[in-house]
Amino acid sequence: MSDTLISASNLQKRFGDFEAVAGIDFEVRQGESFGFLGPNGAGKTSTMRMIGAVSPRSGGDLSVLGLDPGESGAELRARIGVVPQRDNLDDELTVSENLYVYGRYFDLKRPTIEARTKELLEFAQLSDRADAQVETLSGGMKRRLTIARALINEPEMLLLDEPTTGLDPQARHVLWDRLYRLKQRGVTLILTTHYMDEAEQLCDRLVVMDKGVIAAEGAPHQLIAKYASREVVELRFPVGVEADLSAEFGHMAERVEALPDRILLYTDDTDRSISMVEDHHLEPETMLVRRSSLEDVFLRLTGRSLID
Repeated sequence: MSDTLISASNLQKRFGDFEAVAGIDFEVRQGESFGFLGPNGAGKTSTMRMIGAVSPRSGGDLSVLGLDPGESGAELRARIGVVPQRDNLDDELTVSENLYVYGRYFDLKRPTIEARTKELLEFAQLSDRADAQVETLSGGMKRRLTIARALINEPEMLLLDEPTTGLDPQARHVLWDRLYRLKQRGVTLILTTHYMDEAEQLCDRLVVMDKGVIAAEGAPHQLIAKYASREVVELRFPVGVEADLSAEFGHMAERVEALPDRILLYTDDTDRSISMVEDHHLEPETMLVRRSSLEDVFLRLTGRSLID
């Protein structure tokens, strides 16, 4: 049997004259963590809603768990878990009650829900808050509860739309750990994100989306190796100076990008590039050397920053 859980060919989504998803192809394999990376408006959420059988496709072919979402939506929704972009928990219920009500949507019996609730609250590190009102939880706790709720029906795959948007760095890392543990258990994860570090941390493979199309596909390290240099030198000059200086950097690196707030030198020899900057008596206010990231891949492919 094929290990392909999702297969899309020329998948399209239109809203009137606006084409949110413009004919994309991709596959997701069993047990992997697959990501859609791109800015707001790239078509990521529209794609996820078609996969989750809550929004009909406008064209193309889509198979999820061997089913057509347009024909077998109810059956498909019973086999997947969904973590929406915004938490939609019931604030007036307790943590445990939220899981119980959601479990009843899947016709699970009380003993089954109670057993799974105990296990899921342990997994989400919320056992001590089982009887707390949801409105008293922190943002990170609510996000972990939303993920626990999505797992109540023991889904074959989990869809996560921007899972850590709005969380502080500590809460994001806790959530990353929970998702990594799910992946270790063999749960297939499909997520959207506009955070490059999140995509690098969580995704085995990803597609870079922009304006409804796929610009590139591969493992994060493969995309970085293909579209960016090993390292980047970031130079910041006083406001308005970059435009006057940008032409002087062309010979100092393999590629140069002039952004509104900084100049990026893409190079495999940072010492040489820095020496050339100093030899030309250019005096940036700050100079930073870092490794290339998916942000640089997106900039190379689209000509603009991932988060405008």
